[in-house]
Amino acid sequence: MSRLAGKNAIITGAGSGIGRASALIFAREGANIVAVDRVEGAVDETAEMVRAKGGTIKTVAADVGDENAVKGFIEFCVSEYGSLDAIYANAGVSGGLVPIQDQTPAMWEEILRVNLIGPFLAIKHASAHMVKQGKGSIVCTASVAGLRANAGNTPYSASKAGVISLVQTAANQFYGTGVRVNAICPGLIETGMTAPLFEGARARGSEGKIGQLNPTARYGHPEEIANMALFLASDEASYVNGQAIPVCGGLSSTHPFAPSRRGA
Repeated sequence: MSRLAGKNAIITGAGSGIGRASALIFAREGANIVAVDRVEGAVDETAEMVRAKGGTIKTVAADVGDENAVKGFIEFCVSEYGSLDAIYANAGVSGGLVPIQDQTPAMWEEILRVNLIGPFLAIKHASAHMVKQGKGSIVCTASVAGLRANAGNTPYSASKAGVISLVQTAANQFYGTGVRVNAICPGLIETGMTAPLFEGARARGSEGKIGQLNPTARYGHPEEIANMALFLASDEASYVNGQAIPVCGGLSSTHPFAPSRRGA
């Protein structure tokens, strides 16, 4: 189990869900990890889980939408481990779960700050080290909601569409440098962000219907996204660049939906 042997990686949003699963899988595959989350206790729990399995991990409590914080944890990784080979800009927030007429600029600003400016800052500061060493993998969490409508609310979907464009344009800006930039577009995954949906379905006794709109006929698990992040961070993906890859059970092949007249 050594697909990331000798590599140093940063994972944001590592206190739970996809980020925690990624930290466990990256460490299992030999990477030295810097785990970042704004909730200090949560990321410390992730670190305990990694160390219990023999992995190497250090933690940082930070806001991924704050430039000084992002620069700080990237420099921390380089200082502690000697280099930065991969960064998974996974941290994100939901919100805007109201009709567009009731959404506010402040709501949009916060979602964009974390979900889109956060990955931009990760790319900006990680690439400064990666370009010098002539290699590196940057992975961002986008969403199937960023591909087309009816998979998320308005500000969230717009932020994730921005991430998709960001990785495409950034990959081309790093032409010939050896730095790759890609995104993962998860479908419906059971995480802290989607917990209200799952809890509501279980309370109604309709858990078996969750995920039924995709051809795999089920919802996804954090480890299934983490495995794609592992691939993109590894040398196995050396010819994958500028892509937004759906991991969604096939949901993005159609994005079926129930019509709504709320905006009428």
